[in-house]
Amino acid sequence: MIATDRRKWLALALLSVVQFMVILDVAIVNVALPSIQVDLGFSQENLQWVISAYALVFGGFLLLGGRSADLLGRRRIFLGGLVVFTLASLFAGLAWSDTSLIAARVFQGLGAAIITPAALSILSTTFAEGRERNIALGAWGAVGGFGAAAGVLLGGILTDALSWEWIFFVNVPVGVLAIVLAPILLNESRDTSVKTFDVPGAVLVTAGLSSLVYSITQAGSDGWLAGRTIGFFLGSIALLAAFVGWELRHPEPLMRFGLLRTKTVAGANVAGFILGTAMFSMFLMLTLYMQQVLGYSAMKTGVAYLAVAGTAILWSAVAAQLVTRIGVKPVLVAGMTLLTAGLVTFTQVPVDGSYVSNLLPGFLLIGAGIGFSFVPITIAALAGVQAAEAGLASGLINTSQQIGGALGIAALSTIATTRTSDAVSTGSAVPTALVDGFTGAFLAGAIIAAIGIVASLALIRSDELEQPEIVAEPAFDLAA
Repeated sequence: MIATDRRKWLALALLSVVQFMVILDVAIVNVALPSIQVDLGFSQENLQWVISAYALVFGGFLLLGGRSADLLGRRRIFLGGLVVFTLASLFAGLAWSDTSLIAARVFQGLGAAIITPAALSILSTTFAEGRERNIALGAWGAVGGFGAAAGVLLGGILTDALSWEWIFFVNVPVGVLAIVLAPILLNESRDTSVKTFDVPGAVLVTAGLSSLVYSITQAGSDGWLAGRTIGFFLGSIALLAAFVGWELRHPEPLMRFGLLRTKTVAGANVAGFILGTAMFSMFLMLTLYMQQVLGYSAMKTGVAYLAVAGTAILWSAVAAQLVTRIGVKPVLVAGMTLLTAGLVTFTQVPVDGSYVSNLLPGFLLIGAGIGFSFVPITIAALAGVQAAEAGLASGLINTSQQIGGALGIAALSTIATTRTSDAVSTGSAVPTALVDGFTGAFLAGAIIAAIGIVASLALIRSDELEQPEIVAEPAFDLAA
């Protein structure tokens, strides 16, 4: 049964709120890390795992979560992910040691990896391709961009006003409400043409992606040429190569590689990877600059990001309208250009920087860039995709963004720490050395974002975004 107009827009609101919660948890812990370290006795080397444990499982299980939604039922998988994420958030807030918090973050990442592709595939099968779906995906993209910026904003406010535990507790009432409303507002659907589940493929791709994210994460602390880093990287390549070989021979593969023959879908994933690489690392570097160099408190750091969050939500709404009028490609190119310009602005931050002169202009550019990038990338990632493979396409674009984010944090952190260490060794004062490291990382981020402009121009094709919709009726509807 096709959802009524009112019900499907309410469903969009529910899915968007849940997605906001999931994206929020990628960045919300950044500002709270010093408080978490003191309260739970984290060592400096283990502190990164508060972020990395979430990213590792989130990035590793997305493809599996997306295809499971297609095959086993999108609403069913979405609800399962909600339960896992909500319980994990509760236990994260109740954590009594560093190990217990890391374990809770692992399960949060698992819940997020199940929720996100299932939610996006529900959205894509609920709204007809064209203007209606573009509006819905525009709202979804806006939530993604706003959530990433709002994470650091709310992280600072909750940590200072209450305590770091509340960055996790805040998810619980949202998750419970979503669990209650999902059976009422969401139809069940799945791909009934597939009779078997590709278990070996699922094991290979999940192990391969998890190993890849782990190797990238460890590179930031162990070094890119460390034996463990190289070992896990080579292991991930072997596992992913085995996955490709298995999928090409399997009669009902977990992933149909023909999906990537659509140039726009491939281009959206490249752009999503680049966006994740530049954006997540940028927020980490800016947070460290404000706290370590300018001496901002957690609260002040969070409030500083209000300009980014507000600008992102405003321009996301504009981008959603522009995509329908002028197309995905020019909006995405504009977004990547604005993101590049913002990062170039941050390469000029000084030791005695001020918010208005040195941060606000870049924040406004970045906010607009996020809004103009997330929306078209989300739409392009589902261009011409059949409803039966919506979960797979959704998992793929989120995997690209998460792996890009893990790579960006590791690579740009390495650049920043190396330049800072070199500057200190030559006699520079610590604040000056820190700024030298941060500006080097911002420059690298700007170069990566500029590559995104080229990729958007070369890979996104307007004709593929105008294909007629291939409608797939829901296999069953338990909510009718």
